Amino acid sequence: MTDAITETVDGAAERTRVAVVLARGLGTRMRASSPAGSGLTSQQATAAASGYKALMPIGEHRLIDYSLSALVDAGIERAVLVVGPEHEDFRRHVDSLELTRLAIDLAVQVNPLGTADAVLSAEAAVDGEPFLMVNGDNYYPRQVLRDLARHRGNALAGFDRAALVAESNIPAERIAAFALVRARDGALEVIVEKPSAEVVRAAGPHAPVSMNAFRFTPEIFAACRRITPSPRGELEIVDAVRSLPGPVAVLPATGGGPGPVAA
Repeated sequence: MTDAITETVDGAAERTRVAVVLARGLGTRMRASSPAGSGLTSQQATAAASGYKALMPIGEHRLIDYSLSALVDAGIERAVLVVGPEHEDFRRHVDSLELTRLAIDLAVQVNPLGTADAVLSAEAAVDGEPFLMVNGDNYYPRQVLRDLARHRGNALAGFDRAALVAESNIPAERIAAFALVRARDGALEVIVEKPSAEVVRAAGPHAPVSMNAFRFTPEIFAACRRITPSPRGELEIVDAVRSLPGPVAVLPATGGGPGPVAA
């Protein structure tokens, strides 16, 4: 089991070339804060109203642009963006990009049934390859993505909770709600979604948390089909991870660039 956890990719045939980017995020929290006086620019308010958080303007670019750039630097050659049926804004933005190192496909999630359903929506586009899965409205440090891309087998990035509070733009109360991760000898033992305050305190300030950055083999698709809806009524990728038959590595998330950003 230890060999399966610690082994990294040596040959080109095993490289992770594909990333699935969950870009359908509906931006309800941003839309709630978009009236005048919220601090959003007019362009950001428009992006919030459109519902696609990944299209939020940040400086001269959109949030998704920074995410795609980081993926390319991690060795990704093709990105599959999971979007909703009404994705004209996304299509126009992708068509406007002058991309030379990255191919982009769009995969449509017909109904917003959860993150595991979003991953299933990308199955045909992934075409049997191992892949990274990330949120389209998060920006991850490049080194975190490189470490995931170099791994062989299923893995998740475990972010130090105290470091996230200190180095990211994410409020501490949001980080406290992130899924808590417990590992032994580098392998996932338990992942707790929406942990209670008591569980968070007991885990300690440096407990690793998940920001939905994974490296998957194609067996994740069968795991997504095995699960049933969560109490929230959604098919959750965390439940699919629990359903995987083999070990899931927990890779400590390190720097190598700006800290994580979440919209």
